[in-house]
Amino acid sequence: MVVLLTIIHVIVCIFLVVVVLLQSGKAADLAGAFGGMGSQTVFGPRGSATVLSKATTIAAALFMCTSLTLSIMAQRAGHTTPSLLNKAAKPVPGQAQPAQQQPAAPGGTVPITVTPSSDGKPGTPRQIQVPVVQNPNGKQPDKKK
Repeated sequence: MVVLLTIIHVIVCIFLVVVVLLQSGKAADLAGAFGGMGSQTVFGPRGSATVLSKATTIAAALFMCTSLTLSIMAQRAGHTTPSLLNKAAKPVPGQAQPAQQQPAAPGGTVPITVTPSSDGKPGTPRQIQVPVVQNPNGKQPDKKK
């Protein structure tokens, strides 16, 4: 149902764009460019509704109806895609969350987890202490704000 309604919506959108682009403006003469209305009424010339103006009205009404229907159907289905920030915040199942630690001072040690492998087969994870060295380049790491 949603796919069919989406296809109809896209067709109506394309039709509406084409019909609007085919129409000519109301004050397309030279006097209209300078604000002169001549002997016309206050709100511009009022001619009979052409086929293009009727098609525009119908297409606009269909566009609004399909837009509202698709919006309501999406809201009721409850299928929303999570944002990238929400995806990044969720923990990966089976992976331990690292504890928030203060950065170690140079000369100290920090624990890291390594998984040794031999012959392409992963071994058991082990935690080892690694010494902290000062930045050899002398540059400060980029800090995210």
